[in-house]
Amino acid sequence: MSTDPGSAVVLITGVMASGKSTVAELLARQLPRAAHIRGDVFRRMVVSGREELLPEETTEARAQLDLRHRLSALVADEYAHHGWTAVVQDIILGDDLTRYVARVHTRPLYVVVLAPSRGVVRVREAERPKTGYGAWTVEALDHALRAETPRIGLWLDTSEHTPAQTVSAILENLPAADIGNG
Repeated sequence: MSTDPGSAVVLITGVMASGKSTVAELLARQLPRAAHIRGDVFRRMVVSGREELLPEETTEARAQLDLRHRLSALVADEYAHHGWTAVVQDIILGDDLTRYVARVHTRPLYVVVLAPSRGVVRVREAERPKTGYGAWTVEALDHALRAETPRIGLWLDTSEHTPAQTVSAILENLPAADIGNG
């Protein structure tokens, strides 16, 4: 497979501290014409009235998450429409993944799910300068990933991989990530 997916969208998802940001940035840098779309940017754009998604989900927090996903899908489609590979990175688990895939009109659409072990996620979270889990637990998000997220695209256990090895695995297995091939 060529290392140029061309006009396409590559969604990289997983739990917090699974390596999404690092892997998405490295992947985008290896492609000849790519944009890295960070889903969290759309959350941070809300400067007043923001309601964080917590385990006890509220209607407003859900609406804001849905807006964030719609916006990143629109931006990804626009980049792809103009000849770029849009590498989207966000936490999109459970039924949200199905909804996100439906929001992206670009094909090919590649879905890559980073799924390191709980123990590895705990270590990575402890070593990060930022803390992401807050009200969430590693166990709760890992359960949402493994028990509630549809098995579409390419799932990678990256527990023993460096970010560079993960990017290589994505590029080598990109056809398996194409949701049009599933």
